[in-house]
Amino acid sequence: MIIPAYNEADYLPRYLPTVFASLRAWEAASGRRGEVIVVDNASTDDTASIAKELGARVVTELVRSIGLVRNTGARAAQGRMLFFADADVALPLEAISAAVAAMEGGAVGGAIPPLYTPARLGARLLCAYWDHHRSRHGGAQGVTQFCTVDAFKAVHGYRPDYFMGEDMEFFARLTAHGRTDGPVAVLEELRVRPSTRRYDTWSTARMLWWQNPLIVRLGLTSPRLWRNWYTTTVR
Repeated sequence: MIIPAYNEADYLPRYLPTVFASLRAWEAASGRRGEVIVVDNASTDDTASIAKELGARVVTELVRSIGLVRNTGARAAQGRMLFFADADVALPLEAISAAVAAMEGGAVGGAIPPLYTPARLGARLLCAYWDHHRSRHGGAQGVTQFCTVDAFKAVHGYRPDYFMGEDMEFFARLTAHGRTDGPVAVLEELRVRPSTRRYDTWSTARMLWWQNPLIVRLGLTSPRLWRNWYTTTVR
């Protein structure tokens, strides 16, 4: 399990226990062991120490690039399977067991879709649009993605030069790879529950600006465009 984290000291105690609960459920059923790696991305709070206190192994990536952070965690991992999740995501108990079962059944990787429940109607509609877009186009957001180490290496991991949309781009390449080596598995019967901190704090207009396909596609490799997204994340 690989979790990128920047200034997540307030959220790790709420969400990391769900990760460990899912991991322990798989370990108890399989008799095998897994690990949780938190990749501290130059945090200025107690993210690293809190992650250690909660039982995670902490590695550090100083460059602020989400794709690079994910790749750093993958290099540190010791297992044959990789599971990526955001730091503010609650996993269902069955999550890791289901992902492992999919990969042991021949899938090169996959994802568990998110269920966002923001307070405002406009934000709920925006989330519904992106979920519809995902299901229509076969994509998967990076809130939870998984793959075998062999598949990760075959597609060369996440693009470190992408400051947004690295998850969708990675999943597109993983899906293409899977056409010859095995399918991808989107576990529609499960849902992870991310926090709605941005949706509940930012206006719907602001979210529409930052999450519309035109802006995302035009500025994927622009650190200047995404600097506010990286430095002023709603906490």
